[in-house]
Amino acid sequence: MSVAAFAELLEGLLYTPSRLGKLRLLREWFATQPDPDRGMGLAALAGDLVFRTAKPSVIRDLVAARTDPVLLALSHDYVGDFAETVALIWPEDARRNAEPPALSEVVEGLEVAPRAEIPAMIAAWLDTLDASARFALIKLVTGGLRVGASGRLAKTALAEWSGQDIAEIEEVWHGVAPPYLPLFRWLEGQGPRPDPNGAPVFRPLMLANPLEALDLAALDAAAHRAEWKWDGIRVQLTAGPGGHRIWSRGGEDISGAFPEILDAMAGLHGVLDGELLVIREGIVAPFSDLQQRLNRKAPGPKMLREHPAAIRLYDILFDRDQDLRPLPFDSRRAHLEAWFERERPPRMDVSPLIPFATIEELSAIRDGARAASIEGLMLKRADSPYQPGRTKGLWWKWKRNPLTLDVVMMYAQRGHGKRSSFYSDYTFGVWRGPPGSDELVPVGKAYSGYTDEELAWLDRWIRNHTTARFGPVREVEKQLVLEVAFDAAQRSTRHKSGFALRFPRILRIRKDKPAAEADRIEAVEALVATNAVPTEAGADLG
Repeated sequence: MSVAAFAELLEGLLYTPSRLGKLRLLREWFATQPDPDRGMGLAALAGDLVFRTAKPSVIRDLVAARTDPVLLALSHDYVGDFAETVALIWPEDARRNAEPPALSEVVEGLEVAPRAEIPAMIAAWLDTLDASARFALIKLVTGGLRVGASGRLAKTALAEWSGQDIAEIEEVWHGVAPPYLPLFRWLEGQGPRPDPNGAPVFRPLMLANPLEALDLAALDAAAHRAEWKWDGIRVQLTAGPGGHRIWSRGGEDISGAFPEILDAMAGLHGVLDGELLVIREGIVAPFSDLQQRLNRKAPGPKMLREHPAAIRLYDILFDRDQDLRPLPFDSRRAHLEAWFERERPPRMDVSPLIPFATIEELSAIRDGARAASIEGLMLKRADSPYQPGRTKGLWWKWKRNPLTLDVVMMYAQRGHGKRSSFYSDYTFGVWRGPPGSDELVPVGKAYSGYTDEELAWLDRWIRNHTTARFGPVREVEKQLVLEVAFDAAQRSTRHKSGFALRFPRILRIRKDKPAAEADRIEAVEALVATNAVPTEAGADLG
């Protein structure tokens, strides 16, 4: 498969809005493309291709040397997406009629070529390709495909194409490497199921459904168990003779970012489900503290000392080689507690169950979640096996009600992918200072919550009320009020206001409300003060 064929796939995924349509494109691709190129393309979609020597800066330097800088800046502002801009503005070359490189040739070249040779190699490829294939190559090099097809969707398409259960594919996924030749042989019935050989592999997590009013009314209190929904990130720990790994809920290996947790897993053998938190002296820290640790591949001694990570365990999937997933929740819970008493691993504890007799009693407990700096409650059927994915009726998440503020739009930025032609990302603020001389200060950025019709209206409003432009960003007249919902307010040194909203999304456009009547910084300060109660960890984490 050439880069041109991969470009055709990316273009189809980008302009196919429906999930079923994307799955159809992926199934067709797996069925028709040769090895090893189809495996390389799958790795790109799954985010498993990382090129140490080929960085986005290489592309920026190459196009800057070939185009007028003002024209490049204006083109980027107009197009929105940098990869698409480069693909369109790259000068045509007489070698364009040359045979385009195979996808596997590109991947191998980027992996093995010396750093000094990478720019010339990429430039030669770009010279032989048309605009569509250049776009695909640049996306491949920079690692930001953004075509609406996640690794999970690609694995779903693999399961549909092959007839294998997606959970089976997930369990062998981390035991094979691109271009996944043993995986494809197994899926096509031409070889055995890949054997991870004791390697620590990711098992798909069991997920919860939001608890709605109708679900709550039908809930049998006696049949369920309740836990706190801790405000961290969900992780899976896998440990055994083949090594130790920490996986995110999406199956991403985040082990390197948390070496103290890896050290705590020494000598363990099993698979555990839990929440990653920052805990100091038995107190769960706000999520903003955990954010300081996320996406850091090699945290330094100061970060490890000031933001100590710990695991709050929810469930156990394997005890050594014993698969506990078919057991009901109550049995797994008893097994987890017995395992913890036996192993006593440092930096871990078991999330406590919450006793309750009625749903009304549980509702009152949930009402106190915000004051305790907790996201809400988890409800789990006592007889539920551990099933991958989101099976309705087994696990529920009953989050605390969101907070809301009326804010004023300050800046707008173009989106990515199918939103690249719209101003869809909005920075907003609240008022600070004495009336008459107050100023807007930013507290967050939202890019969800609106309908397609509202997005089109907002895009027109932004274009008609722009006061300044900074590349892909527009400053707008401080007139439009947005009502935003969010999970919490927290202090932040990154924002001029000193505060930031967590997970903000737009509830509605307040065309009826004057900007002067939007909320003030004092309202945000009050929310932070309300949400500042520390949470006891409940165990000695060592």
